[in-house]
Amino acid sequence: MAKKQFKAESKRLLEMMINSIYTQREIFLRELVSNASDAVDKIYYKALTDENLTFNKEDYYIKITADKASRTLTVTDTGIGMTKEELENNLGIIAKSGSLAFKKENEAQDGHNIIGQFGVGFYSAFMVADKVTVTSKALGSDEAYRWESTGADGYTIESAEKETVGTEIVLKIKENTEEDQYDEFLEQYRLKAIVKKYSDFIRYPIKMDITGSRPKEGDDKEFEEYTEEQVVNSMVPIWRKNKSELTDADYENFYNEKHYGWDKPLKHIHLSVDGAVRYQAILYIPENTPFDYYTKEFEKGLELYSNGVLIMEKCADLLPDYFSFVKGMVDSEDLSLNISREMLQHDRQLKQIAKNIQSKIKSQLQSLLKDEREKYEKFYEGFGRQLKFGAYNDYGVNKDVLQDLLLFYSSKEQKLVTLDEYVSRMPEEQKFIYYATGESKERIEKLPQTELVSDKGYEILYLTDDIDEFAVKVIAKYKEKEFKSVSSSDLGIEADEKDKENETEESKELFEAMKEFLGDKVKSVRASKRLKSHPVCLSTEGDLTIEMEKVLNSMPSSPGVKAEKVLEINVNHAVFQSLKDAHGKDKEKLNLYTSLLYNQALLIEGLPIGDPVEFTNDICKVMV
Repeated sequence: MAKKQFKAESKRLLEMMINSIYTQREIFLRELVSNASDAVDKIYYKALTDENLTFNKEDYYIKITADKASRTLTVTDTGIGMTKEELENNLGIIAKSGSLAFKKENEAQDGHNIIGQFGVGFYSAFMVADKVTVTSKALGSDEAYRWESTGADGYTIESAEKETVGTEIVLKIKENTEEDQYDEFLEQYRLKAIVKKYSDFIRYPIKMDITGSRPKEGDDKEFEEYTEEQVVNSMVPIWRKNKSELTDADYENFYNEKHYGWDKPLKHIHLSVDGAVRYQAILYIPENTPFDYYTKEFEKGLELYSNGVLIMEKCADLLPDYFSFVKGMVDSEDLSLNISREMLQHDRQLKQIAKNIQSKIKSQLQSLLKDEREKYEKFYEGFGRQLKFGAYNDYGVNKDVLQDLLLFYSSKEQKLVTLDEYVSRMPEEQKFIYYATGESKERIEKLPQTELVSDKGYEILYLTDDIDEFAVKVIAKYKEKEFKSVSSSDLGIEADEKDKENETEESKELFEAMKEFLGDKVKSVRASKRLKSHPVCLSTEGDLTIEMEKVLNSMPSSPGVKAEKVLEINVNHAVFQSLKDAHGKDKEKLNLYTSLLYNQALLIEGLPIGDPVEFTNDICKVMV
């Protein structure tokens, strides 16, 4: 019997397949099982149009058998089988897909569809096998044929004996090497685990002979081994069931079974879309933050299935970064797959699914915020930082998507509020959304800069997370109201007449003298319009605030940035009189007071003092 050669391009592709295309060898079993499932699907399709053919689902299955003694692994199906010509066409020309042509001739009905039998995936068998033998008997044929190959050298086809319709694939598993252990593909537990991982939702039974142990009859102390045929896949995925059939417990069980998290999901979203792109999805909003969530090690993504077959464990393209906390899966019949099921074409269908999923997640979060505020705040405690970063990232391109999901602590409400809630309470004369930054609510409450805004009765948002101010700077305005820091040089609040009276020529000369002493530490010294009881504070000009300076300078590659600081003096405080008394009479004392006030302002802001020893000495000078 003459050996036939693969076509030149097919031979080259087979060599690539064996050596590099698949990153995990275990994929071969997923491919063979998918092919077997497709073969059964074909009989189902035939039965839809052939009155002489009845499809009894119980008669159709896939069987996996491992034989350690002969080092063979056999995958058998009761599908449609192949003629000699089909063996030649489907297995002699790599990437020729028997199911692809069949699919074009038959429209999908009753939820059944075909992935592409004996496409490139079949040849993944050569990653683990020295020899592959395919024996097949086609439906309606009296003849059976055997296709055999040891790889890129070529293949043979000859007549064979096979009583039943279907296909049997026998893999002669490679011997172990120092680098690679092939024995695992002959172990029951390993094969069962691979089926569970990739092919659990194939709609036909996948059977294996499983060996177990049980007490001997009449003797509980002695055990005997036994072997029984078991179905190792669950067949019906939860996402294909009607929502009305499922309970919260069912969704929670699926969450735990898939190890999406060790917590209990806060909310689930079950989608079944039958539009331009058909897909089903189950998404989960987790309750707790994974321990590695805010690290480089965290890998986002949803499980991606094509017709019930796992294609990718973490498909990152289905989720935007700001919703990377979402767990779950997507199953679609419409996705285009490239040379292997493992590599997905990032095509229009995938992008459409991702867009729909993003919209559904946002809607679910908005519903949670509106109807179950306590639950939303628990979620926000863990993942609010990610939403705020999403609003800030990429120059705020996603701020419109996320701004209504953000919460900030309110000085007036003493709890977390939305931007919409803040704006809805603003007095008519209030021009800005005011905010203050600090390490904690307690520290912000004591900030001198909040005095004027608070006295006016205006609400202040407390920003305690290091991303907060960056986010509001990018958002810039909400419902036409701009954000304004209480430390901004211009608060947009008219000064009192009393403050205007104190802006004398004498005070201007005093502040110029103080500025001269401080040099480039501050941009200017001026009378404060915001201080009521405190003697001094720092404000800023420009876009960079003191809190942003602290955050940026805490980074490993510190750029050494500095905000344009303004030292503000409360002209209604007793300290101002001491400054005036020293001005023009005792320059050394004025410099001492200026240094003390500047360092006091730094301490209030949580900034380091340039020379702590000098500061303590200055305090001593005042005391003696």
